[in-house]
Amino acid sequence: MSAIAGLVRFDAPVAQQDIARMTSALAHRGPDGIAAWCGATVALGSCARRTTSHARGERQPLTDDAGRTIVAAARLDNRRELLGELGMPADAGDAAVILGAYGRWADDCASRLIGDFAFAIWDERRQQLFCGRDHIGVKPIYYHQGSSAFLFASEIKALLTSPLVPYGLNLQRVADHLVGLVDDPGITFHRDVCRLPAGHTLTVSRAGTRLRRYWAPDPVRELAPATDAAYAEAFRACFTEAVRCRLDSGDVRLGALLSGGLDSSSIVATACGLRSTSAEKLDTFSAIFPGLPPAHLRRIDERDYVDAVVAQGGISPHFVRGDLLSPLTDIDRALWHLDEGFAAPNLYLHWGLYAAAREQGVEVLLDGIDGDTTVSHGLERLPALARSGRLLTLSGELRGLSRLHGVGLVHLLKGFVLPPLIAPWTRRLRGLRGDALEGSVIRRDFASRTGVVDRLEAVRAVQGSYRDPRWAHRAALTSGLVPYALELADKAAGAFGVEPRYPFFDRRLIELCLAMPPDQKLKGGWTRMVMRRAMGGVLPEEIRWRSTKASLAPNFGRRLLDKDRPLLEEIIVGQPGVIEEYVDVPALRRVYDRFVARPASETDALVVYGAAVLGLWLQRAKVA
Repeated sequence: MSAIAGLVRFDAPVAQQDIARMTSALAHRGPDGIAAWCGATVALGSCARRTTSHARGERQPLTDDAGRTIVAAARLDNRRELLGELGMPADAGDAAVILGAYGRWADDCASRLIGDFAFAIWDERRQQLFCGRDHIGVKPIYYHQGSSAFLFASEIKALLTSPLVPYGLNLQRVADHLVGLVDDPGITFHRDVCRLPAGHTLTVSRAGTRLRRYWAPDPVRELAPATDAAYAEAFRACFTEAVRCRLDSGDVRLGALLSGGLDSSSIVATACGLRSTSAEKLDTFSAIFPGLPPAHLRRIDERDYVDAVVAQGGISPHFVRGDLLSPLTDIDRALWHLDEGFAAPNLYLHWGLYAAAREQGVEVLLDGIDGDTTVSHGLERLPALARSGRLLTLSGELRGLSRLHGVGLVHLLKGFVLPPLIAPWTRRLRGLRGDALEGSVIRRDFASRTGVVDRLEAVRAVQGSYRDPRWAHRAALTSGLVPYALELADKAAGAFGVEPRYPFFDRRLIELCLAMPPDQKLKGGWTRMVMRRAMGGVLPEEIRWRSTKASLAPNFGRRLLDKDRPLLEEIIVGQPGVIEEYVDVPALRRVYDRFVARPASETDALVVYGAAVLGLWLQRAKVA
């Protein structure tokens, strides 16, 4: 939850008020103190929240004997290894460890770090600023590169306090938002503000800037052949370590989100096992929807699974009425914290869960988000089996999936086997039909002006080009959707002073899962098979072998219409001028009318929601 900020001037000295304005904008992330360091042309600021035991005595900005100064928002997983290699004391803070790593390995230091981090180091001798962001994007860094200065911060609002940063709208990002693209790792809604991509470092000096990727998951590495039991044991050991590394919360309370799904339940059960000697129970937070009609409740309700995890002991459960929240809950506050328009239909549930956690005094929260991506459902194996002619094995997998999920074989063939096989032909046909924007309400002239169709087609072409399951798995792990979701969660959690931690995004676990054979991910119709085997004796059996997954769509559409209709109509009906340059307003109104008539239509609900959020942000931010 800590935050960092800083600036380098190329044409003039820095002033104390320059960095003070930036850190003041981030004060909600620094309840344990705000401090700054100023050199002649450089200033660095830190807003501290100490959420690990070794952070208690750490003070930032921190300067070493060689004149290098660091600010960092960091939690390292491989501390012990680094401390040994660097000869540092056990109580060294993570910022000190990163600074020591830079002193030893210079610009290659980030590749040696495992954990969640964003940092900036001013190297006085080399006259350069060196910034780094963790492998997956848990900790964000935004920056502005101008002719006379470079500025960076954990949130965009801190950059916008400076007169050096122009305030303008990035039309490319607006277009991407309207067609559902989040694949560009560097752009924001602000024309002159960029994101440091996950897994990258950035070096800034008078000679210019250099962006370098230091990590990407390796799709070629394969684990040595082993038994199913050995693969499961390796997964369990790595996953347990990923959870263990995230349990240290120093003097603040630790909690966890618990949906009842395979991911969050595995985290909570593992954490309880690791904390078995603790007298303090683990606080868990779950969304429930008792007010929904029975037909919708059946699709969304996971209360029985939550109760099964709680019954294992060591848990103090808390429940949030998701059916009383709405997708635009607290929208003005959310827009202030998030700094941009956003497309995150389930963010309102996290917003409510973060609020509940803070009410209980919990400030560090384990989250099972996106275990699906890290472990992989393994469905990429199906077209690979078809290509290799292993039709008997393919038939067995399809029949298993059909039996477990109640889906017909023809539907499975059309959904998972045929599209990757015929992707080159469908791309050509799509181009001939000109339907790349089908389902979107973006204005066609605006789409043409911003080149969004070309970007959309390029992404689709790449998505359909992977013939090997491991490469397809890697593509999901490096998708822009992952850091995008993590950045939204970071700022939403920061609104409540909560620090999310994600065991499934542990770098070691990602690398292990990617190297697993395809039949460890999909076997006999069971997705994520290696994880199910690994959780034997940890999870209740009804969760370990559940084949269902809750759909949050029923609550989203109903709540958007019955609670947020005035806000929707404010933009769509009352004041569409704020979006009419970008949105085909008559088309949007037709979608809205369909949505009002059929609020269960998830597609229409998402289109309406995306356009409304964009309009509300543009209206309130007044960015031009």
